[in-house]
Amino acid sequence: MQIFLLVTLLLCTSIAQAQREIELWPNQAPPYSKPVENLEYIDDCWGGVRCAHRVTNPTLTLYPSEEKPKVWILVAPGGGYNVIAIYHEGAEIAQALMAKGISAAVLKYRVPDIHTATEPEKVPFADFRRAMSILRTEQTEAGIGNGKIGVVGFSASGHLAVYSMVHPDPNSLLNPDFAILAYGTSRLNPVNRDWLEKNLYYRPLTKEEEQSEMLLNWVTEDTPPAFLVHAVDDDVSHYTESTLYADALRENGVDAELHLFSRGGHGFGPGRDSDGTNQWIDLAVNWVKRLYER
Repeated sequence: MQIFLLVTLLLCTSIAQAQREIELWPNQAPPYSKPVENLEYIDDCWGGVRCAHRVTNPTLTLYPSEEKPKVWILVAPGGGYNVIAIYHEGAEIAQALMAKGISAAVLKYRVPDIHTATEPEKVPFADFRRAMSILRTEQTEAGIGNGKIGVVGFSASGHLAVYSMVHPDPNSLLNPDFAILAYGTSRLNPVNRDWLEKNLYYRPLTKEEEQSEMLLNWVTEDTPPAFLVHAVDDDVSHYTESTLYADALRENGVDAELHLFSRGGHGFGPGRDSDGTNQWIDLAVNWVKRLYER
């Protein structure tokens, strides 16, 4: 028992030492922000999951693998654009990826809110692009040439990831090379429209925004490849959000791998042994390595 505790302590210490937190916008006001007091806190959000609430100070926490691989993954936790599931869909995912030889970074992006942002719908995307820029710099400074950076998104951050891929930035370095999407969204159905208007835009969509949010219509042969995972019994984000996006990619000749679990519900994060959802990280890592190491 004492040996086990010592090994566990050394492992935790090693992980903690490897981590490095970076402020996204040091010494400057983040884009679209209003001057407000920092009231961020950690508390339960749903089902006992610990989340970051009222995030206004975005950060990027690095989890570099000792293997120094050419592939990094930006982990964007979900939370419905209300909170950030910073552990369940953040740190736990990054640690699992790092243990499998893939460097990861957890993005704690600002929660869109009309009280803290001038244009709340632009806040998560500005933080996402900034995080991509930081990771590209990290790869360059580490001497990694032609490195790849992917994003893993969950639920709301799955929307963030898909939107960012089908509406790429003019600067290609700010765009992900691939995506891992867990129970995300890809359609503008009535349910998703209501959610976006209440939690991201804080107002009705304009006609132009409505067209932009029809994400499936914007998939092209240049859209990055994606690995998708969903549970058929998900009662928040229907599993066809993933199947339709996978179909759109394949129809455009883009690599897409899809895994459906019969049970798992919504928000299973790293997964559970009881319903088999804990297999998805291994499957995703295998896909990434086949994609870029073959």
